[in-house]
Amino acid sequence: MATVNYSNIKKSFGSVDVIHGIDIDIADGEFVVLVGPSGCGKSTLLRMLAGLETVSGGEIRIEDRIVNDLEPKERDIAMVFQNYALYPHMTVGENMGFSLQHRGSSKSDIKERVDWAAGILGLTQYLDRRPGQLSGGQRQRVAMGRAIVRNPKVFLFDEPLSNLDAKLRVVMRGEIKALHQRLKTTTVYVTHDQVEAMTMADRIVVLQGGSVEQIGTPLELYDRPANQFVAAFIGSPSMNFIRGRVENDTFIADGETLPLPAQGMQDRELVYGIRPEHFSLVDTGGIEAEVVVVEPMGSETQVTLRVANQNIFGIFRERVQAQPGQFLRIAIDTDCVHLFDSQSGERVEALPVSAVASSVG
Repeated sequence: MATVNYSNIKKSFGSVDVIHGIDIDIADGEFVVLVGPSGCGKSTLLRMLAGLETVSGGEIRIEDRIVNDLEPKERDIAMVFQNYALYPHMTVGENMGFSLQHRGSSKSDIKERVDWAAGILGLTQYLDRRPGQLSGGQRQRVAMGRAIVRNPKVFLFDEPLSNLDAKLRVVMRGEIKALHQRLKTTTVYVTHDQVEAMTMADRIVVLQGGSVEQIGTPLELYDRPANQFVAAFIGSPSMNFIRGRVENDTFIADGETLPLPAQGMQDRELVYGIRPEHFSLVDTGGIEAEVVVVEPMGSETQVTLRVANQNIFGIFRERVQAQPGQFLRIAIDTDCVHLFDSQSGERVEALPVSAVASSVG
C-alpha cells in the first residue's frame, strides 16, 4: 500500500492545456474516485499516474518516489481497464497469471497467487475457460484478478463498469468495494457515474474543465456542495435550482415566495437550491405547485412539479395519486436549502443581521 500525491499537475496536448495545476493527496489505503463529465480530465489524471501519459508540469509521487519519468512497470501499480484487455487465446488462469510469469515468478508461486485471487473473486471454477466463454461480469472479475495477483501498491480503475448492464453494475460496485475493504490497497477509480462515486468512495474528487471543483467525502459533497456545479453533479435526480432574488428576508422567484434558511441575507440575485427529497406534502401552508408528471417508483413517488414558472422534481415516500394539472401543497425543509451566487455559482452562506447592518453602515 502507498500514498499518492498529485502536486500542481499540468497536462497539455500541443498548445491545448487540459489539466490546470491540480493538487490531490491520497492517503495510504484510501479509495478515491475521480468523477466529472466527459472531457474533464479524470482519465488523463489516471493515465499520468499509470505512466501511460507524460506529465507536462508538476510532480506525481507514489509514497516518497517521484514517478513522472518512471516506466509503468516500475511504478508498482495495477490497472483495470474499461474493455477488460484480456488475451482471448489464454485461459482465465493464464490471463490472471501472465504478469507474474512475465516477471519471472515460479510456476508454484503463480499457481498459489492465481488460486488465491480466484477464490476471492469466485472464479475458481472458471480457471480453465477462455474469456469468450464468460459473461461481461465474469470477464471484469478476471481483469480484477489479474491486477490483484501482483499485490501492487496502488490499484487504478478506468471506468471498469461502463460496459455492463445496469443490474450487473450494481453487483460489481459491491464486489469492488468489498475487495477494497478486504485488501485495503490504495485505489484510484475513474467514473462519470456519480452514483458509483457516492456508493464506493472514501473521498470524491469532482473535476470540471481540467480543474478540481471540490474534494470531500460523499456526504460532505452531497450536504455541503462548494458550488452549483458540484450540487448539480452529485445526486440523482439532480438538485433543483430556482433563480430569483432575496428581498427583505424573503426569496422571490417569478412572483413566488420561497422560505430562506436564515434571516439577515443581503438583498441580491441568487440561485435557490433544494434536493427533490427535501419536500413534503402538506394540507395547509407551504407553496402551491402544479403537477406535471407522476412517476410511481414503488417505495417512493417522483413528481415533476411546476413552481415559479419552471419544472422541479420532488421525491415523496407517499404514493401520490394526483393527476397532471392538479395542484399540491408542498413544504420545503429550510435546513436543507442551498443558496448560490447567480454569477459565480459559488455557495453563499447566510449572513447574520449584524454583519449586514455593518456592511451597509
